Amino acid sequence: MNAVGSPDQDLQVTLARLRQAWMDKRPDHAQRRDDLQRLRAAFKARIGQMSDAIAADFGHRSRHESVIADGMTVTGEIDHLLAHLRGWMKPERVGVGWRFWPARAQVRAVPVGVVGVISPWNYPVNLALVPLATAIAAGNHVLLKPSEHTPQTSAFLQSLLAEVFPPERVRVVQGDAGVAAAFSALPLDHLVFTGSTTVGRKVMAAAAQHLTPLTLELGGKSPAVVATDYPLEAAAARLATGKWFNAGQTCIAPDYVLVDAGRVDALVQALREQVGARYGNFDDASDYSRIINDAQFARLKGYVSDARARGLQVVELAQIDAERQRRERLFPPTVILQPGDDATVMQEEIFGPILPVRGYRTLDDAIATINGRDRPLALYPFSHDAATVEKILGRTVSGGVTVNDTLLHFAINGLPFGGVGASGMGAYHGRAGFDAMSKRLPVLWQTKRAGSDLLRPPYSKVAKFIDFISR
Repeated sequence: MNAVGSPDQDLQVTLARLRQAWMDKRPDHAQRRDDLQRLRAAFKARIGQMSDAIAADFGHRSRHESVIADGMTVTGEIDHLLAHLRGWMKPERVGVGWRFWPARAQVRAVPVGVVGVISPWNYPVNLALVPLATAIAAGNHVLLKPSEHTPQTSAFLQSLLAEVFPPERVRVVQGDAGVAAAFSALPLDHLVFTGSTTVGRKVMAAAAQHLTPLTLELGGKSPAVVATDYPLEAAAARLATGKWFNAGQTCIAPDYVLVDAGRVDALVQALREQVGARYGNFDDASDYSRIINDAQFARLKGYVSDARARGLQVVELAQIDAERQRRERLFPPTVILQPGDDATVMQEEIFGPILPVRGYRTLDDAIATINGRDRPLALYPFSHDAATVEKILGRTVSGGVTVNDTLLHFAINGLPFGGVGASGMGAYHGRAGFDAMSKRLPVLWQTKRAGSDLLRPPYSKVAKFIDFISR
């Protein structure tokens, strides 16, 4: 499988070949199952290579984080697809009602053709292979554009997929933002994009010229709300996992924390203790991932500089030599206290190990803060009081929720994953992804009598019947 060169002509040719092959032989259940099983086997055998490739792209990334986030998630999703594939493919009977008896009806999950996947750099294997496997399960062919910011991992994906699939079923294209823009403008049958809200708008605009159906997995500022009844030690432990896993380079990481005003300092201290328990004094830091590149590192440093220039309190929870930080792109876990909405760190998705902490007077104030922003990709309420949790859920709208923890709803195969508004459009994972990458085709069989006779003039022949059924 060779990478495609030209952003325009070669992409069009490649898409045409994929679509023609799909039209010549649409994958049946046996083909889909075989494809998924071979993908799983080949991928599992190369998880070590995957971890090495990701680490090379990041400068350093915890092998354990790569196995958990980019390895286990993929094999788990494939297992879920395999377990449910036959049932999802089976036509669903739908009642027609007595007016149309003895007709019968069903809904079929029909593959749409060629699905495009544009995957990001932060979880470069998970966010490429999960939608790809889902598209395969739904009976489609796939065109994949992995991130140019993780070239070693993209090469790994290209090699892996060439081993598993013939080139007329799955193709990988590599290139810069220009290639991604041309990719977005292709007349695909469905397009899955994972990335920033800013780029998502451009993807949607490019796809609009062909009315390409979209699944947009974007980001935004996902809040955590710590209610007055919830223990700070437990909240800090779970926030620390959500924020520092992959050094915060996670679209559903808690982006800011709202805690009752009297416990702000105590929460910071609890977070500091979590740093010590997890990473010690950072002499080793083998379990802490690095920032992907210099540009992202500089962006994060800019948030801190802006906060300090505004007179905000910035608390680095670990003391790491500035030269080492720069050389290794080793960004320490950092808290910014009480930033206003004008601070840069509160205007953009952070995508790094910086955690703004703001105090609130009442739960209503916290909810108002959340609702004053774009709808987030994730929401994390912390409370043992069911009424408090229901109040938060009942008065906010978000892409997904984990109560009393962070991140974990993403890992549940049966839960749809997706945003709302500025944080995304559509969903995948499990049945939600299978349905998104299929056409749910309604089919009606008319049998002994023609119900359409009711629609044929002169209507005087059926006037009494029409009058009867319209009552």
